[in-house]
Amino acid sequence: MEWIIVSLASLLAGFVDAIVGGGGLILLPALFATFPAAPPATLMGTNKSASIWGTAMATWQYSRRVQVRWPAMLPAALAGFAGAFAGAWVVTLISGDFLRKLLPLVLVALLIYTLARKDLGRHHAPHLSPVRETQAACLIGLGIGFYDGFFGPGTGSFFVFLFVRVLGYDFLNASVSAKLLNLATNVAALILFTAKGHVWWHFALPLAVANVVGSVLGAHLALKHGAGFVRGIFILVVGMLILKTGYDAFVR
Repeated sequence: MEWIIVSLASLLAGFVDAIVGGGGLILLPALFATFPAAPPATLMGTNKSASIWGTAMATWQYSRRVQVRWPAMLPAALAGFAGAFAGAWVVTLISGDFLRKLLPLVLVALLIYTLARKDLGRHHAPHLSPVRETQAACLIGLGIGFYDGFFGPGTGSFFVFLFVRVLGYDFLNASVSAKLLNLATNVAALILFTAKGHVWWHFALPLAVANVVGSVLGAHLALKHGAGFVRGIFILVVGMLILKTGYDAFVR
């Protein structure tokens, strides 16, 4: 029964994550609820060992149908990898608890801004020069990558929002680029978790298969319905993140 529950959660997480990110909002709570006595780091490592395959599959699917701006995104992915490593190292030195109460407030501001700007992310219109775009993408990768390694929740949503707001992408193209950077930050995290022995490999395979199946379905829907659909899912996921992080910060 445990295998079935977490595999179904992994499938749904892959589906949501492929569209706009936020799969950890589904799979991590399922792992914590199913294995309450397990070390948190082990559950987080197991989550990464599954989600990384779904993210890789979504990145590949999108790259076949959407023109990824590789000259900007490949350096940004490397910056995200470095940022995630740095963030994971810093969290071993200081606590990230101060972010717990700040995060839901930041997400509320992000949601209000997205709802107020009705045309935000509906049209793909990159407006920076190639050099400036690469610089901005690398700063985003480094900063959000550091956040992902240090704390984590909402990483995909922050990538998507910043690519839309700063680089002028539509939500579909922003989601594609966010997948590539999220893949880099997940690889960094998984290397660290593996090195410290915090992955249940006997769960990793079924969770990875389920996550890939969900990812294929989610990417198919996003490509079929376009930026408006991705924007709607983005708003839904950010709303769920606000409820979850708000509960964790102020209620629990």
